[in-house]
Amino acid sequence: MKLSGGVEWALHCCVVLTTATEPVPAARLAELHDVSGSYLAKQLQALSRAGLVTSVQGKAGGYVLTRAPELITMLDVVTAVDGAQPAFVCTEIRQRGPLATPQEACTRPCPVARAMAGADAAWRAALEAISIADLARGVDDDYGPTALAGIRAWLGGPAEGDTASGGQQLNGR
Repeated sequence: MKLSGGVEWALHCCVVLTTATEPVPAARLAELHDVSGSYLAKQLQALSRAGLVTSVQGKAGGYVLTRAPELITMLDVVTAVDGAQPAFVCTEIRQRGPLATPQEACTRPCPVARAMAGADAAWRAALEAISIADLARGVDDDYGPTALAGIRAWLGGPAEGDTASGGQQLNGR
């Protein structure tokens, strides 16, 4: 299974949005993660189309989660960004070649397709069992109890290029 980089970016943004007390501009999220603003904007648009975030217009605009982070799963985000298609698509290779099985004899998926469908279902169930709130709790568990508070403070701080706040810097920056 290979997911796009946009999935990672979208998941991190959703976790960050759990800390926000006001809408967060896409540019601010891109700055926080030191990623391409235009590419991140595409991921945020995908999240918006899926109804996971909403865009607030105006001077104090930006993105906010549309529901409690406990109600948004990793699978919701993966599906929003990369789509709902299965990881494996059977091409019925057993119906090809000199020993091809006739189509009418193929009344159920082959063992390969069944195994891949089972793996896909298990993978999706695992992602569906983890909420954005679970991920946010993991941030504080991994980086200390003030990690999300530091992000919240940084989001409320100055815009890009303004260093007057003296606020906590993330990722060694």
